[in-house]
Amino acid sequence: MTASPSFLGLPNRQIDGSMPRAVIFGAGHGSTYPDKDSGGYALAAGAIRGASQSEAPLVEHWDFDLGGPLFDGKPISCVDAGDVSTAMHDNAGNRERIEAKTREILALSAVPVLLGGDCSVTIPFLTGFADRGPIWVLQIDAHIDWRDELQGERFGYSSPMRRASEMPHVAGMVQVGLRSVGSARLTEIEDARRYGSCFVTAREIHAQGIGAALRHVPEGAQVVVTLDCDSIDPSIMPGVAARTPGGLTYTEIIDLIAGLGRRARFAGFDLVEFYPPTDIDGLSAITAARILTNVIGTVVRQS
Repeated sequence: MTASPSFLGLPNRQIDGSMPRAVIFGAGHGSTYPDKDSGGYALAAGAIRGASQSEAPLVEHWDFDLGGPLFDGKPISCVDAGDVSTAMHDNAGNRERIEAKTREILALSAVPVLLGGDCSVTIPFLTGFADRGPIWVLQIDAHIDWRDELQGERFGYSSPMRRASEMPHVAGMVQVGLRSVGSARLTEIEDARRYGSCFVTAREIHAQGIGAALRHVPEGAQVVVTLDCDSIDPSIMPGVAARTPGGLTYTEIIDLIAGLGRRARFAGFDLVEFYPPTDIDGLSAITAARILTNVIGTVVRQS
């Protein structure tokens, strides 16, 4: 488990003995493809925690993104539990440990917040909600991730939404920020549409605002958000494996998070596909840290 630094200097347990509202944990590796090296993704959680340190002394200060202090003037109610132990190519073991940690946090009636790792960590994360359904999945991503398998691996980073569609506790999904070209072929698009997934492109968000996505989320639903960093424009999130112009802005992302907080219930959140080796001057890590701060603030305001 990671001892230091924690995200925003948060404790690793509730100091007053109460139950935390949210629990952060990291998972560097999920299900890696045979010819891939996921070592770069394993650096993400540490980079994000490091980038948050400049704001650690400011958690009680006014945050204009949130309209008040991070914890809304109340005691700190989020902890950083460190990292799940994962190893590259220990795919089944990694999935088992990520799912177990997710279930452990949910047993506390807390919201699990996972720092990946590539998109493959999303599969065991969502599996961990099996006893907490029905849930909706809001995927913020440039790609739909509906491949049934790739290189014989069915649980890799090209398949999380396909696997989610097979989970009985997942009631539906909204896929936001889609743009450019990825691994999806016509058959994957048809399968996703047949399932009932709602596609919302990045251009639709730019033109119509976040309502273009939120209207597809049932009011009061329990929602797990999975945020792929390549959904964000590379001008502020260069630290991804495949930079593509036209992504969502920081403001669109945090407005989407806040809007979801008003419309539905945050059940869980993961941030994936941040690849520190391609970051520029720590910009992606700073952006990711600010997004996570907004997630925590939104979760706290729902308590």
